[in-house]
Amino acid sequence: MSDGINTNEAIQEMVTIRDFIRWAVTQFNQADLVYGHGTDNGWDEAVNLILTTLHLPPDIDTNVLDAKLVEAEKRTIAERVKRRVEERIPVPYLVNEAWFAGYNFYVDERVVIPRSPVAELLEDEFSPWVEEGNVQSILDLCTGSACIAISAAFTFPDATVDAVDISANALEVAKINVERFGLEENVHLIQSDLFTALTGKQYDIIISNPPYVSKAEYDALPPEYTHEPQQALACGEEGLEIIRRILAQAENYLTPTGILIVEVGFSQEALEAHFPGVPFTWLQFEHGGEGVFLLTADELREFRHLIMQ
Repeated sequence: MSDGINTNEAIQEMVTIRDFIRWAVTQFNQADLVYGHGTDNGWDEAVNLILTTLHLPPDIDTNVLDAKLVEAEKRTIAERVKRRVEERIPVPYLVNEAWFAGYNFYVDERVVIPRSPVAELLEDEFSPWVEEGNVQSILDLCTGSACIAISAAFTFPDATVDAVDISANALEVAKINVERFGLEENVHLIQSDLFTALTGKQYDIIISNPPYVSKAEYDALPPEYTHEPQQALACGEEGLEIIRRILAQAENYLTPTGILIVEVGFSQEALEAHFPGVPFTWLQFEHGGEGVFLLTADELREFRHLIMQ
């Protein structure tokens, strides 16, 4: 861990975007940071922080990297690099932006930073599990920033999407993103403890990225992850408390041909041990990710006796 970064020296000596990227990478590598909030290495982390701070797109012409920075830009970049190292704040919180499924979302510490492999399912339109013309209603349970709900609304433009979260703070962030994309007519924000406020509703697709981190796993998380809301990550000793509630109730909120998709991460093994005999389909991802299961409405109905034990 660094003893402290001399930002004044960097501001005085550094000139171009490229200078600051090189400097930031050095600071990150010396500090032995932990990545996982959109990047997996110091170079990509530095590029993300600096280009986003300057409101430049990630696919910018590399010639622009030799552009000179003004004093205010230098100070902002240097201060954010310093905070990334010394406070271990993930870059998306420093720049208030995160990418998911090809879209750019506003984020802050009221919500978990988007990184779910469910993005790949959305990009593939949930093929082969659904037919686009048959999807009229979607539920995003534990919506957080609403990144899944909004991406689903773009994937299925004729469907209505309910974005549900128990946290009023998270829904404030979700509202920013819904308005950002002009989807107020398509995406409906609902404060609810899972299905509590959804009586009488049914959906063709229920997607959930709920809290699923076990106590032992949470206690071992690097400092970067402690900036995220604990309520959105930690979930009891095994990480299964909310997932069990979803499994027990989802059947009542699915259409007859509906599907349930839930991310459980490293709690997959505990889930399978707790529900032996339930035919979870564990989805595969080309771009990395695991611990996402699918069950159909028929399967939830057929194996209800096992789920409710």
